[in-house]
Order: sequence, then C-alpha cells, then structure tokens
Amino acid sequence: MSGGWVAGSVRAKAMVRRCIGAAAARDLAACGSLREALQALAATPYGRERLPGLTLSAAQHGIASAILWDLRVLAGWLPGDGVRLLRALAGWFELANVEELLEAKAGRPVEAEFALGALATAWPRLRQAASPAGLRAVLAASAWGDPGGETAEAVLLGMRSRWAARVAAIGDPARSWAAGAEALLLAVQRFAPGHEACDTGTGGAPGMLGAAAAGAVTVDELGRRLPARARWVLAGISSPGDLWRAEAAWWARVERDGFRLLRTSGLDSGPVLGAVAVMAADAWRVRAALEIAARGGGPLEAYDAVA
Repeated sequence: MSGGWVAGSVRAKAMVRRCIGAAAARDLAACGSLREALQALAATPYGRERLPGLTLSAAQHGIASAILWDLRVLAGWLPGDGVRLLRALAGWFELANVEELLEAKAGRPVEAEFALGALATAWPRLRQAASPAGLRAVLAASAWGDPGGETAEAVLLGMRSRWAARVAAIGDPARSWAAGAEALLLAVQRFAPGHEACDTGTGGAPGMLGAAAAGAVTVDELGRRLPARARWVLAGISSPGDLWRAEAAWWARVERDGFRLLRTSGLDSGPVLGAVAVMAADAWRVRAALEIAARGGGPLEAYDAVA
C-alpha cells in the first residue's frame, strides 16, 4: 500500500464529515422558499459556493461544483491509480459540460461549465470542437470512445453508456452501481413519457445488461430480463410512472454501499470510493430538497418518497 493511498483514505473520510446528512436536508425541504433554504444552507460546508440569491438551477449547479472541488482536492492526496479512479467517477461532470455545450450550440441558455482540472478526460478539446463531426471525432479519440452518432441525443447516450462502463471497470460495488444506472437509463429511454429510443450504434446494454434486455417491451418485462447485478434497481417497478422510485432506490444503494466501504479498516481505494459515493448522495439529496423548497416547501411526504 502506498503512502498516497493512506493519506488519501484519511482525507476522504474527513471530507465525508462535511456532508449535512438526511435530517438537515429534510429541514431544507421544509423551508417555505428557495431563498430561505439557501440562507440555511449558507451556514453549512456548501455555503462556500455563495448560494443565497441564486436561482434554483444555479444553486443546484453550485452544489455539484462543491463536490467536484472536493474531488479535485482529494486527487492531490492520491497516487496515480487514485487519480484515475476519480477521473472515471468525475465523468458525470464532463458529460454535463458536453450537454451544456450542445445546448449552447443550439442557441439555448446554459449554466457555467464545471472546472475539472486534472480530472478531465477530454473536456478542453471537446469545448473547442467546431462541429458535431468534430465533437464526435474528439470523443472517439479519447477514453470516451465513439458515441456512434453526431446528434445531441446520440452523443449524450453514447457518453452515458461509456461512463457506466468506465465506472463498472472499477470493480464491485461500483460495477453494480453502473449496471443499475445503465438499466435505469434504458428504462427511461424506452418507456418514460416524452422519450424515444435512440440507437447510438455502441451502447453498453449488450455487454452490461445482456442481449435479452434489449428486447423488453414493458418496464416489468425489462426488470425480469435484467441480470442480477442490474435487476435490483427495477425491483417493484411495473410502470413508467414509477421510474422515479427506481432512481431513489439507486441513490439509496449507492449511499449504503458507500458507508459500508467507509467502515472498512483497509487504507486503500475502498474508503475513497465510499467517500465519493456518500458525498454524491448527499449532494443529490440537497439538490432535491432545494427543488421542494423552491415550490413552497412540502409536502414532506413527497420529499421523503424521493430522498
């Protein structure tokens, strides 16, 4: 075990103590307005993002930025293998940057980009792509791989599938998280209202979910066709209207596994992976709480069902 893993594991566990937790997030959701919730949140470690006065989307972006900053700091304490692990996990932020880039090219307003620093896979080059073909070429030449198309939908779906594959390569329990996320993505694309299936030409489903999953015609059938490592995310889900429950179940599993990893005695990649999982789940819960507060707060039953 290298000294970098020892220092990084200790640092990761210290970072988790800055999470506000489920009870405090629920208090945010009970606030009567977004302004009130952001004022309360300013007294927590998330307050470094100067949240009061922001719109909901900007505040949620700030919450995510706070987690990315922590990952960048943590990377400085880790050996090369640890940085590569965080780079794979930070793929979500690069994917979000690409989504905003595509929105900007379509002439729509966008949020500020996430500053990835050393955790970027290909972002500086992706930002400079002058055309859809150029964007696809940069992705194809990077660890993201060819998304299989040049449309915005094809690019984003291809990146999401590839991100799932990169996370799965970390090993368990990340493999189960990735398989569950891929199953949820497939369910949303196939069955959620307002979505149409898009064949990117690559996709992670055959390798991660098995060929049988691709032929499912209902959510219930998809759940039965999934391999065990992914089936859990759709347990009890029989209609498209319940897919939001599957997302909540996914986050609950990630957080539970994260805490389990943090309790291990080994000073290696386990605590680092666990810390990232717990911090990400905490940020997701806070973002959900802010959305409830922005709607006037409560009913808390709605928040409890999600978070």
